[in-house]
Amino acid sequence: MHVVVAGCGRVGSSLALELVQAGHSVAVIDRNPDAFRRLIGDSGGSAFAGTTVQGVGFDRDRLLEAGIERADAVAAVTSGDNSNILVARVAREAFAVPRVVARIYDPRRAAIYERLGIATVASVAWATERVLRRILPDVSGVQWIDPSANVMIVERTVPAALAGRTVAVVEQQAPGARVIVLSRDGASQVPRPDAVVQDGDVLFVAVADSEFSLTGGSPS
Repeated sequence: MHVVVAGCGRVGSSLALELVQAGHSVAVIDRNPDAFRRLIGDSGGSAFAGTTVQGVGFDRDRLLEAGIERADAVAAVTSGDNSNILVARVAREAFAVPRVVARIYDPRRAAIYERLGIATVASVAWATERVLRRILPDVSGVQWIDPSANVMIVERTVPAALAGRTVAVVEQQAPGARVIVLSRDGASQVPRPDAVVQDGDVLFVAVADSEFSLTGGSPS
């Protein structure tokens, strides 16, 4: 497929190189021509096999030069939220690109644009959550939220009180909860309803409420 990447910083250049290596057609836009030096790669070998376009990522002419009319996806990963949102909106609304992702630093703005149907990567929120999980391993976080905010996937550690119970019992902790992944000793599986959980197992659960918790009591 053809992918347009707006921004040739560390993320944009890494993304472009990975896509080219995977056999895709890539065009990278950046206002700073020196940024394209990052596309040489760690090996310092052959030149970037894609296209480079100097200019502002949301400029229509630059997008056309990058081949947005035939693009299957656009990644807006510049250093500015406003620029990324503009790129994403132009790609979706003016060129009807089917897959558009914007990197957003402000978690509050990311949530707003997700609800508008623009897929976002909230790097600050993601990094904060990952660091917290390393510092405070008992803290469980939200892994994914759908754009309508009606469904989310949460990570929960099985408490000792639930050890020996089945996945079906765990799912009774909240109406509509579904255990989609069970991870134990570094190995993960999609569990059957009769699978028995152990103390310390990590479960990824699809729920409607991020306050979902695992307890040993009777489900409400």
